[in-house]
Amino acid sequence: MVISNSLKRLLFLVIFAVFLAFNTCHANENDAASKKLTVKEKRSLEVFFNDIKTLAQVYDYIKRLYVEDVDNKKLFTNAIKGMVSGLDSYSTYLEPKEQKVLLENALGKFGGLGIVIGKTNDAIQVISPIDDTPAYKAGIQAGDKITKINAKSVKNMSLADSVKLMRGKPGTSVEITVSRKHTKPFTIKIKREIITIISVKGYLLKDDIAYIRIASFQKPSANLLKKTLNDLADKNKGSLKSLILDLRNNPGGMLESAVNISDMFLDDAGLIVYTKGKLKSGSNKFSATLGDILNGAPIVVLINKGSASASEIVAGALQDHKRAIIMGNTSFGKGSVQTILELKDGYGLKITTAKYYTPKGRSIHDKGIVPDIELKNIDLKNEKKKKTADTDKSDSNKRLKAENPTELSSEEILDAQEKNKAQADKKMLERLEKDYFVHEARNLLKALMILEK
Repeated sequence: MVISNSLKRLLFLVIFAVFLAFNTCHANENDAASKKLTVKEKRSLEVFFNDIKTLAQVYDYIKRLYVEDVDNKKLFTNAIKGMVSGLDSYSTYLEPKEQKVLLENALGKFGGLGIVIGKTNDAIQVISPIDDTPAYKAGIQAGDKITKINAKSVKNMSLADSVKLMRGKPGTSVEITVSRKHTKPFTIKIKREIITIISVKGYLLKDDIAYIRIASFQKPSANLLKKTLNDLADKNKGSLKSLILDLRNNPGGMLESAVNISDMFLDDAGLIVYTKGKLKSGSNKFSATLGDILNGAPIVVLINKGSASASEIVAGALQDHKRAIIMGNTSFGKGSVQTILELKDGYGLKITTAKYYTPKGRSIHDKGIVPDIELKNIDLKNEKKKKTADTDKSDSNKRLKAENPTELSSEEILDAQEKNKAQADKKMLERLEKDYFVHEARNLLKALMILEK
C-alpha cells in the first residue's frame, strides 16, 4: 500500500492524540503495572493501531478520490456520529442545534406532535403517543413505524433529523406516512401544538376500584399520585379497596419519580431498582422505605409495548416484590441510563453509561417486563374508531399550558385538571367501560376482593 504524505501526517496526529488521551486516563495507575503488557494487551494494541490505519486510509481516499471536495470538519463529525450511533439506539453525538432540542425536551414544552420515538432499521418507530396530544388524538399507536415525513423518506435519516422535521411552530401541520401491522401504509396530516403533559389522572370505578393513569414520570408525579389517591379515598368515603395502575403507552421519565412511586406501594426496605455500569458512578441501588399507602390492597398494573423506561422500573419492582399483578403485553425494553456530556464548541455526547435491573436481577434492556397475565386487545378496531372520531374535537381549554411546566407545583397541575372536570370525567369513564384491559383488570380485582373477605 502506497501511503501518501497527507495520510502519514494524519496517522501521526491520530496516534499522537490517542497516546495523549490514553496516558491522561491512566496517569494515576501504578507505573510498574502500566509498563508490563500481557500478550492479550499487546495483541489488542496491534489490532487498535491497524484499525486506526484503516480509518486514516479511508480518510485519505475520500480526500483524494471523492468527486467533490469535502470539508475536514464534516468528515470528522460524520465519523464521530457513526462511531457513537453504532453503539446502540440511544447514544448519539449532538450538534449544537440538537442539544437545543434536547433542552426543550427536558423543559417539557415544545411545538410538536406528542410522540416518543426511536430508530429501527429503515424507519422511525413510535414507542408511544403521549396522552391528549395531536398524535394521540390522530390515532397514532405504539409500534407504528413512520416511513416518511412530509413525503421525505426516513430510511437514511438520523433520529435527531426526523425530530427536527416533526417539530415546528404550533398551528402548522406535518404529514407522516405510517406503516402498521395488518394495515396498508397510510398518510396522515397532523397539526402541531404546544406539548404539555398532565402526568396523573384518577377516577373511581364501580365496586370501590380506583383507576389511576400515569402518562409520564415527571418531578411532581409522586406528589400528584399521593394526592389523587387521597382524593379518591375521600370520594369513596373510606380507604380504597383496590387499584388499577395504568402505565400503558407511558414512555418513562425521571428515575427519581419512578423510585418514589414504587416506594409508595411497598412496605419493606428491599430494592426497587439498581443500575450497573462500567464506572462506580453508574452503579447505584435504590431501596424502598416502610409504609404502603394502600395498606396491602390489591393492585393490577397495566402495561403494553409502549410502556418504557421508568414505567418498566415500577412494573418490575412491584412484580418482583409480589405487590401487584402485571397485566397486558410485554413492555418496550428500554432499560438503560444515558449521560449527557458537554464537548467543546457547543457539541455534546449522549452515551449509555448503565443498565437497569429489577430487584431480582432481571435486565430490563431489550427484554422488557413480561406480564403475569398476557392480554390481547380484542377491542382494537373500536378503539381506533374512537380515537379517529376524537381527532377533530377541540379540548384545548382542558389542557394545561404554562410558560415552564417543570416549575408548576402539584396543586397547580391539579387545579388545571379540575377545569371542566365533570364533563371530562364522564367521557373518560365511558371510555374505560369499553377498555378491554381495564375490564379484565376489574374482573381480577373483584375476584381477589371476594377471596379476601
